[in-house]
Amino acid sequence: MPQNIGLNVKAPEGECNDKKCPFHGEVKVRGQIISGKVESTSMKGSITVVQERKRKVKKYERKETRFSRYHAHLPSCLNVQAGDVVKIAETRKLAKSISFVVIEKVSQ
Repeated sequence: MPQNIGLNVKAPEGECNDKKCPFHGEVKVRGQIISGKVESTSMKGSITVVQERKRKVKKYERKETRFSRYHAHLPSCLNVQAGDVVKIAETRKLAKSISFVVIEKVSQ
């Protein structure tokens, strides 16, 4: 039975024994919630999420695209592939470069 993490997200249907899972483990979520596209799933138990935003450069009358990359822990109860859109939530440091955990798969 997945526990309530305090956010309005759908709990995963799968079960896992992951200690770093916010639904079945001990990790608490807090702070930012970011949605982005999964760029890479090649790390073991982690993914890279890219958040893309556009802004207008007034001087040159052009638009530019800026990217932010986040490393996030992927619990084994969520099935995510490269190209999917996911929501990640901030948590305590889980590794050297990982401070986010995947909480929901939004779409493909």
